[in-house]
Parts: sequence; structure tokens; C-alpha cells
Amino acid sequence: MTALDWDQQMRSRLARGEESALGELYDQLSPLVHGLAGRILGDEQAAAHLTREVFGHLWEHPEEFDPELRSLRSWVGELTQQRAVERLRRAELGAEEIHDRAAAAQVQYVVAALPPPLRETLETTWLDGRTYQETARRLGISEQAAKQRLRLGLQLLASELEFGS
Repeated sequence: MTALDWDQQMRSRLARGEESALGELYDQLSPLVHGLAGRILGDEQAAAHLTREVFGHLWEHPEEFDPELRSLRSWVGELTQQRAVERLRRAELGAEEIHDRAAAAQVQYVVAALPPPLRETLETTWLDGRTYQETARRLGISEQAAKQRLRLGLQLLASELEFGS
């Protein structure tokens, strides 16, 4: 039996719901899937989970594999790589979002702790999207005072954030 014949037969057996086909496929290809997932993810537990996920996908969607386009081994490897990379991207985005939210919370905390004239000047300028001249008029202070408050507020904010990092 050629590799193409085996691939076609395996697809047909999976499509018919033959559990023994999934077992054979798992025996043949799980070292490839687990090894590839482990190299990409760098985490044994995540690799084991992804291996189960890939074989679950094969069981549920055998029609997605086309033996005329590529070998089953190649398709499974590609599927594994795609899923592993997606997982890394989701984790990276999650970590980025957590970092961004933590940074924003830290900025809000530091700004809230500033003396009221500095806090009011920073909030009016940046949160309301005003220039220092508009802020000065709105707060009834001189432009020079607005600049000084902004400069001092930003210096305190920067030093607190640098110290907190």
C-alpha cells in the first residue's frame, strides 16, 4: 500500500467514524504532533493539550484533509504548527493586554496621589485633550503656572513610574 493509498483510506475510515482509525493515526503521528507542539510552545503540558486538540480536530473534521494536495503527515504537521502559533499569539496578546491595563492602572494611581493643583492640571490637559494655554484659561491660572504644574506633574509621574518598575 502506498502512502497516498494509506492517507486516502485513513480519511475514509475517519469519515465513517472508525475509532480504530483514530487510534492508528494517533500511534503513527502523535510523536510528530507532540514533538512539534513542544518545540513551538516550550511547555510539555501545553504540548500534550494541543496534541489532544489536534487529534480531536482530525476526528471531528476528516473532510478537511485532502490526500490529493498533501500527505496526511504533512497536513497534521501544518495543523499542529498553525494551532501552536495561534496559541502563542493569544498568550502574547493576553500578556500585552494585562501589561497595558496594569500600566494604565499604575498611571491612574500615581496621578490620583499627586497634589490637587498638579493632578487637576494634568487631568484637564491630557484627559480633556487641551493645550496648556486652554488649561490655564479653564483653571484661571497663568500660562506659566500651567506649564510649571504640567512639568512638575509629569516629572513626578515619570519618577514614580520608573521607581515602580
